[in-house]
Order: sequence, then C-alpha cells, then structure tokens
Amino acid sequence: MQNKFHISIRLRFLLALLTIFFAPVTSAALCELANSFDPGSSDANTWSGWGGTHSNNRFNKASNNPINSQSLSKLTLKWAYGFEDVRSVIGNPALQGNRIFIGDENGKVYSLDRESACEDWIFSADNGVRTTPLLEQINDRWLLFFGDRSANVYAVDAITGQQVWKVKVEQHQAAIITGAPQYIQLDNESAPHRIIIPVSSSEEGLGAVPAYACCSFQGSVVSLDASNGDIVWKTSTIQEAVRETIEGKFGPSGAAIWSAPTIDLELNQLYVTTGDAYSAPADSATDAVIAMDLLNGNILWTRQGTPDDIWTVICMTPNAFPECGPDQDFGSPGILVSANNQAFLVAGQKSGIVRAYERASGNILWQTALVENTTEFGGKIVWGGASDEQKSYWGMGNNEINAVKLSDGSMQWSRSIPPVEGMEAHPGLEGPLTISHDVLFSGSWDGMLRALSTNTGELLWEYNTARPFDTINNTPANGGSMGAVGQVVEDGLLLVTSGYIGVKNGVQGNVLLVFEIK
Repeated sequence: MQNKFHISIRLRFLLALLTIFFAPVTSAALCELANSFDPGSSDANTWSGWGGTHSNNRFNKASNNPINSQSLSKLTLKWAYGFEDVRSVIGNPALQGNRIFIGDENGKVYSLDRESACEDWIFSADNGVRTTPLLEQINDRWLLFFGDRSANVYAVDAITGQQVWKVKVEQHQAAIITGAPQYIQLDNESAPHRIIIPVSSSEEGLGAVPAYACCSFQGSVVSLDASNGDIVWKTSTIQEAVRETIEGKFGPSGAAIWSAPTIDLELNQLYVTTGDAYSAPADSATDAVIAMDLLNGNILWTRQGTPDDIWTVICMTPNAFPECGPDQDFGSPGILVSANNQAFLVAGQKSGIVRAYERASGNILWQTALVENTTEFGGKIVWGGASDEQKSYWGMGNNEINAVKLSDGSMQWSRSIPPVEGMEAHPGLEGPLTISHDVLFSGSWDGMLRALSTNTGELLWEYNTARPFDTINNTPANGGSMGAVGQVVEDGLLLVTSGYIGVKNGVQGNVLLVFEIK
C-alpha cells in the first residue's frame, strides 16, 4: 500500500507498556494509546483548510480562550517542533480538537498532539505537501484531505493515518497542488460530499528551459466525491484548447490556481483566482477572478485584472522575450465579506490593487490601489489578506500593511514596517495575515512575527523567530523567513511555522512554534 504507518500498532503498544516501568521523557515521542484523536465538535477548536472557513477570511472571533489585545501580553511559547531533513517550511498547519496536522516539503504529513507534540502518526505522500490539510467527517469517519506537488489528492483516516484513497487529478507533467481543498455538502446529489481542488503548475519555471516546448498547462478546478475520490466534474480555467501557435511553441496556457477556492453556499457558487499566462495568446482567464457553479463546474463569469500578462522565469534572465508581462497574477484567494447589507467578494492582486466584486455578475463595486504604480512588476499583494467585519487587511511586498474599509474601499490606515537590523536583505510583509479578535498577525521575510491593532495599525507585540530553538522532539531546528505560510489562531493557541526560502531566497528553517495564553 502507498501509505506508511510511522510505527506499527504492535510496537506502539510495547512502547506504551514500557512507560509503566520507566520514567516518562519530557520530549515529544510517540503518542500513548490512551491519547487518542478527539476531534471535538465540528465548529469548535477547529482551524481546518486555508482560511478557517468557506469565506477564506482568516478571522477568528471565538470566545473560548481569546487571543486579543488584552491577553496578548500573556502569549508565551508552549513548544517548538523540529522537522527532520527540511530546509524550507512550506506546509500550513490545521487544528482539529486535540490534534495539529501539517505537511512538509518531503511529503510527510504529521498528526501531532496539541499539548505534548507527541506523534500520533506520520504519513508519507509521493511528493511535497504544501496545502493546508482539511478535516471533515464523512459518513461518521474523520478524514484528512490534502494535495501534493505531483497533483495527487489524498484522503487519510485522521485517527489511524491510513490512506483511504488517492487520485491524480491532472496528468500534465508540470501539474502541482498548492491551494488547500474545500469541502461542501450538496443535498439531493448522488455524491453529496464533495472536495473542491484547485490545480496549479510548475510550468512557469519550466518555461525558462530552452529545450522545453512552452507551454501547454492550463489551470483547473476539480470536484471529487469525498467518500471515494471519484471525479464528479473538472473545469479548465481556459476554455480554448491548447494548440501549436508557432513551431515548437504552444498556447493558450497558464491561469493556474495557486490558492484555495472560496465557497458561496447561498448562491451555490465558488470563486477562484488565477495566475498569469505562460505563452501567447494570453487568455482572458489569466490574472483573473472566476466564478463557477458548484453543482456542475460551469463558468458563470470571469473578470481579468491585467491583460496580456505573459510571464515565465525566463523573463528574469537575459533571454527574456519582448512580450514579458509584469507578473501580476493573483496568488491568494478571494475573501467573501459583507457590508452595506450585501455580501460580495474582495480580492487583492500582485499589482497592489484590491477590488470588490458583485457575486452574481462579477461587476466591480469598488477598487483601491494600495501603491502609486500599479503597472510595474508585481509582488505587492502575494499570499493573502484577511478580513474582519469592518475592514480587509493586506500585507505588502513594499514593507507595508494596509487596512481597507469594506463598505467603500477607502484606506483606513497604513503601517510601514521595515526589516529589523541585520535582516535588511529580507524585506517584505506579503505573507498571509491572520486576525484574532482585534489583533492582526503578520509573519515577515525578516523572521519577525508581529501583532498589530486592527483598529489603528499600532504594533502591539513581536517575536523573533529567526533563531535556533530547543525542540520538544529533540530535532535540531531554526526559524527563519516567513512567506507563503500563514498563522493559525484557535482556542487560545497560535500556530506559527518559520523558515521559508521561497522565491526571495529567504532564511531557511524547519520549525513549528505553538504559543498559548498563560
């Protein structure tokens, strides 16, 4: 079988007996048999998937053990866990009941106890796992869903770590999965339990290889039966078929989906944001927000942010072609919000523009430029904003965090935060933001974890993660840069990964940090 248990059940039982006769160690180890997975209720003690909810707002306002401006001074490091043989932390953590789930660049997916960091099981996928794991109860069985960098999607038993099913959702050699899955239940359907999967690509890098016939990948959304992995429907973001445009060149291509879908159950719609084109012609689905029907995957509307944005890594070399665009794709999901007695979608683009979209038509309600020059090379808004009930917040590549009023798009405050001394070579605050009550958390390329007031942008708290840590599992570990991975706040815990190399040559690291209110 493809799945591998971290250790056999028999050996686990033996180790449990040994603890009766020997003093217990203080470091993380295999979880005792008595310490079983306790999922809790489906809506408490839970941060599952990218944004914590269907709306991708990355906002926690639960009253249980709140982390807010009053309790922030009591936030202390509970434990640090080191990932073995890892140079860059690409996995986003999820929390369900008494377990933390996270994947790493080597394809290992961990089930860790939230109190002791003991290892309940470790599953080995075929390739690196960047997606935030998703926990759902399907027919009375708790399953963990995630994708890997070979475009495989897995369902794993959350209690045992045993593989339930695996399906490859895209056969293109460059296909990968980076965006987290979403779960929906559609009543009166033959397959009511669905997992929605976004498909991305590494062809943006392959396009720089002279011998590579660029480019033929097209992004897609796949709806799977959560119980068995069967494909219910699959929709390409680009509706025109790939063809040879000139000798050895192909297109249209691109419109990969790097981030999690956003689910709108009221209208039975989903929304995805797409990347740039890899080759000419640049389809209108590139650098766009797209709405699809949840039932059948039909495209309902498409709104492009930047036309003719053809970009691969070759554009950063002396061999760049004249048609190279500004690389202004959408790297983060849209956020479903409400203001003025209506719900709408808000999305930030690498150009530095934030737009609000009417859900049924895709018409733009307002748009706000967070930078003066929105036509230059991208990299302004990259990995994700967050939103509470009044404002959306955007970390920027230019060392700013900006708050935008939901009702009209007006700027509410802007905070400039340059890198700390000694880390000037690692600027940028474009990592995903997370809100807990009136506190906004931001990880940065300089390794600093910061908490700001959502009301004023005032810096309330900071913690330097770019340093060595004594880990609970005795694995040597350092923190470093924080880029594509966001923080998780739930039930009095703050989960932080540190050490991301990414596209900006960040400071490598291999640590998961868990903070708690003391």
